[in-house]
Amino acid sequence: MKERTREKIALIPARGGSKRISGKNIKIFCGRPMIAWPIEAALESDLFERVIVSTDDDEIAAVARKWGAEIPFKRPAALADEYTGTDAVFIHGLKALNISMGYACCIYATAPLIQTEDLRRGLAILGNTPATSVFSVTRFSAPIFRALQSSSNGRLDMFWPEYRMKRSQDLPEAWHDAGQFYWVDVEKYLMEGRLFSSNSYSVKLPAWRVQDIDTEEDWSRAELIFNMLRNKNGS
Repeated sequence: MKERTREKIALIPARGGSKRISGKNIKIFCGRPMIAWPIEAALESDLFERVIVSTDDDEIAAVARKWGAEIPFKRPAALADEYTGTDAVFIHGLKALNISMGYACCIYATAPLIQTEDLRRGLAILGNTPATSVFSVTRFSAPIFRALQSSSNGRLDMFWPEYRMKRSQDLPEAWHDAGQFYWVDVEKYLMEGRLFSSNSYSVKLPAWRVQDIDTEEDWSRAELIFNMLRNKNGS
């Protein structure tokens, strides 16, 4: 018997009240509101039945609707402070939509460098492995096993002194969350309640295509990368 096609939705968390960069989610980035870029990537991928934005902010909601996203619910204030994690927001959205099965992708509103091909790669991995989640990662720019810590008196110590004599090429590769998207098998995810688990798989991205945007300097660098990609693709 042929397996029933799984519904696929994209959910983009975008709260108001950003402190480090005011109005970050709708600030103009390379000619459009920041949130427009991930919305467009999700829509153009043709992967999703619905592209939804979870927000507590009416202005963000209006901008998101203008660029093609749905706003079927308003996020409660208790889940819109700077301490609320992605899991809580994602799970709230799935429950608000009454989705208990299928595939869902949490896409960050401040991920303008996201590529539709990476979303497709993530979905393929989710569908062909026992994964609960699949998310974007990138390699650390320097070997973390050579990391140093500074004591209160200024003295330096290694976190892992046992690796002091190891050559860089002999050290294990280390990766970190690229902060772009998280695919989940909804049924498994709601049971586990966390994006990172023993059943997490990865989509590996080159470091130059990853930028966490928390400062004005980050913003400027992300725009440079974005424009370089746009020129490369001829768009």
